[in-house]
Amino acid sequence: MSSNQLRVFVSFAIVTVLTACGTINKKNKGKGFNLFTVEQDIALGAQVAHEIDSNTREYPLLDSVQYKSVYQYLYKVRDSILNTGTVDFKDEFQWRLRIIHDDSTMNAFCTPGGYIYIYTGILKFLDSEAELAGVLGHEMGHADMRHSTRQMTSMFGVQILLDVLAGDRAALKQITGALVGLKFSRKHETEADERSVMYLCPTEYTADGGAGFFEKIQALGGAGQPEFLSTHPDPGNRIEHFHDSKQTLGCQGVKTFSTEYKSIMAKLPK
Repeated sequence: MSSNQLRVFVSFAIVTVLTACGTINKKNKGKGFNLFTVEQDIALGAQVAHEIDSNTREYPLLDSVQYKSVYQYLYKVRDSILNTGTVDFKDEFQWRLRIIHDDSTMNAFCTPGGYIYIYTGILKFLDSEAELAGVLGHEMGHADMRHSTRQMTSMFGVQILLDVLAGDRAALKQITGALVGLKFSRKHETEADERSVMYLCPTEYTADGGAGFFEKIQALGGAGQPEFLSTHPDPGNRIEHFHDSKQTLGCQGVKTFSTEYKSIMAKLPK
């Protein structure tokens, strides 16, 4: 790095830290150190979402008009989370949903700024609306805790993320690919699980709905488990942590809505 580049970087870091410590300090409390502002999370997420939406070969999105009832159902579940008032960046982030048509992938992810993507593979794998709410809550928790920019800063450094914000297409493709398969730290995964329970606690859903996914995964044994879980906390530990968090928070919801869930998911393409 040249002396000029170093001065630019230091100046950027100082301004960013001052901004983070000033205008958004309350909502950043407990979220760890992050060189990026919330506004930059939003801008980065919008660019990544545009890249994904434009790349129909790698990310075949289901049409929101053709599959209107499925999308309406997902948004209803999303709204039940947002309306609890427990999501810190409820009003700042987009929380837009898109379904990726790939039955072989049991995954979901959320970009910085709240652009949520969920694969048909996991939608068909889940058994109830409460489990879906648990998964959505987990992914929304990653965005709400701003885990992505924290994790990618440590992976790539600040410069490549700044290049994306400046419109560098090559950098954007690199970041997009990394974000889709991003392996969060065990600490971040645990935080997102806790957020999921916290978000669902005021709802009718059983707040440990996210445990259902891991209970099914655990039943598969070693074979058939998604590769991305190899770096995650042990599913058995996560199941226990979901249940313990629900008990600690005193959550009263018990509903799962299995019948309606299966009826809606039957409308997905075969």
